[in-house]
Amino acid sequence: MTAMAGIASKLQHDREKAQGIGTNSQAVKYLGQDYEALRGNCLESGRLFEDDTFEAEVSSLGFKDLGRNSSKVRGVTWERPTELSRNPQFILQDATRTDICQGALGDCWLLAAIASLTLNKKVLSRVVPSDQSFEQGYAGIFHFEFWQFGEWVDVVIDDRLPTRDGELLFVHSANGSEFWSALLEKAYAKLNGCYEALSGGSTTEGFEDFTGGIAEIHDLKQAGPGLFKIIKKALNRGSLLGCSIDITSSSDSEAITSQKLVKGHAYSLTGADHVEYRGEMVKLIRVRNPWGQVEWTGAWSDRSSEWQYVSSEDQSRLKNASEDGEFWMSFSDWMDHYSRVEICNLTPDALDDDEVEKWSLSKFEGNWRRGSTAGGCRNFPNSFWQNPQFVIKLDEEDDDPDDNEAGCTFIVGLIQKNRRKMRKMGEDMQTIGFAIYEVPEEYAGRRQVHLNKSFFLRNASKARSETFINLREVCNRFSLPPGEYLILPSTFEPNKNGDFAIRVFSEKHVDFEELDDPIDCHVEEIHFDEDDIDDRFQNLFGQLAGHDSEISAFELQRILNKVVTKRSDVKTDGFSLATCRNMINLLDKDGSGKLGLIEFKILWTKIQKYLDYYKNRDADDSGCMSSAEMRVAVEDAGFSLNNPLHQILVARYSEPNLSIDFDNFVCCLVRLESLFKTFKTLDKDGSGTVELNLFEWLSVAML
Repeated sequence: MTAMAGIASKLQHDREKAQGIGTNSQAVKYLGQDYEALRGNCLESGRLFEDDTFEAEVSSLGFKDLGRNSSKVRGVTWERPTELSRNPQFILQDATRTDICQGALGDCWLLAAIASLTLNKKVLSRVVPSDQSFEQGYAGIFHFEFWQFGEWVDVVIDDRLPTRDGELLFVHSANGSEFWSALLEKAYAKLNGCYEALSGGSTTEGFEDFTGGIAEIHDLKQAGPGLFKIIKKALNRGSLLGCSIDITSSSDSEAITSQKLVKGHAYSLTGADHVEYRGEMVKLIRVRNPWGQVEWTGAWSDRSSEWQYVSSEDQSRLKNASEDGEFWMSFSDWMDHYSRVEICNLTPDALDDDEVEKWSLSKFEGNWRRGSTAGGCRNFPNSFWQNPQFVIKLDEEDDDPDDNEAGCTFIVGLIQKNRRKMRKMGEDMQTIGFAIYEVPEEYAGRRQVHLNKSFFLRNASKARSETFINLREVCNRFSLPPGEYLILPSTFEPNKNGDFAIRVFSEKHVDFEELDDPIDCHVEEIHFDEDDIDDRFQNLFGQLAGHDSEISAFELQRILNKVVTKRSDVKTDGFSLATCRNMINLLDKDGSGKLGLIEFKILWTKIQKYLDYYKNRDADDSGCMSSAEMRVAVEDAGFSLNNPLHQILVARYSEPNLSIDFDNFVCCLVRLESLFKTFKTLDKDGSGTVELNLFEWLSVAML
């Protein structure tokens, strides 16, 4: 029943998505909680909100280092800002990075992302709705919006925060009276299951969950020749950029170099330009230290001599001598001193500035399921083809190609869903990646086809993710000639369950679609007249059917089990009564619940066909079929099904070791044929849609 309920809720989710729920203007209400309604109830009843979905308990803190038996949770009490401060504020004037001081939790990656969030007011106001306060209309309830794997989610919390000795345990503001950052951290902890689930991560993860953008990381020691241009384009597109200097030991953290650069510290990158200097064009990069002070003192810094040799026009355009934490460096010095740059490319809906060029965005959600769509990487050719397949059509080349090589630039991001939340259950990240293939001419423009094993044995990939890695997201930038390309996301090993979202950001508009087989049934109808049935079969039927000349489900079960137990070439633990009833339902024309001679002959012919399909696909003659063999055998039998339906078949009909024995195979084919027939009968006008009232639905589903 849970599987059926799960499928029903997934279908409902897909319907809501089609209606625009999950977009930023219409966020999903997390756990069904409606902020306005809950706040209204509290104000009406005069009580402060207490969130029963994320309680002020140890379970909300963590499971191991912050678990029930840990010394780190001793003496923790949950208090509201109104109990911690005489005059608590949600946000004082503008949110700034000094509102964010780290507490006893290893989530500096998250704080660096929150700090860069304060530099983009539009993005901040989307995550932190500003019409919240501890004064007018205060009811102990707050809400925040986060992007989660393709949709925006509105998370409600109460304002009871974990404290020890009257001090906040985790994120807090420098002045102690401002609480937006502590409440934001609590909402994010709720979304991920508990506070401890936030320990350890990459700033890009926070960037993405606050913007819905796609983040790429460039290692400056291995950067390609086009990096300056990539940075310039990213700034023109309103992207968030950060850069940092690696630390070699923990004592290095926030250590200041002789030229006043801070190690292990997140900087923002705010500009890129060219100037003419002594007859040569020099590339410059503008960097900002979020501390608001401590600036680079080398070449091109605020008071350096280089500016004397630059035109007064360039000086007034670029130079700024105040100690505001922002400074210029030459691109080559920046490359030498810094270790990496992180670029968070924003989605078109995050940018309302018409001056800004915008990426084109396409996205899909999918999943890998053991035995059906979790095919593993290219190293596993027998199952690799079963992974979900997506096709991207690149039509238009970039406006300004690099090195005169025309191509279409796009970024692919493959993100695995909800893994942080699963840490409580002892699960962690899967190892994920993707491969890209050129679609051959004979498949161009075709979408209703899932490419099979032989295609991948014959064709090499055109591009692939840099690596398979156990990070939340794998993201790479590509430039390929115009054409159609197939993207296959996968886990490294087969049969690893997981949910994912795949996104493509492209310079020009692209078509991006899932490639999957259509849902259809081509089972040939079998017809017999009594004259077609030989005497031997009629005599056999007479003996089996007994005095009423009809075969009931009980008699059918006895007959089939007698026959199959004599065969050593197929494995079965016997036909169940339910399967036998399904067979009778499929062929019973008069509603008697029994089979007459002709109906039994048709069934017998079908079972012989099923046996042929089964044996043909049992490649290793084990007497059993693997779930991969089952997928092809179902197609042999005349059924075309898509990925989600193959997942359901494996979940419903396979053994724990993913094998399918003969009786389950027969049950599956009979059930499929019955369902297609029932639908066709009810779909009077051939529209592909039927409408049922509750009685009709139960009548069909109970069969």
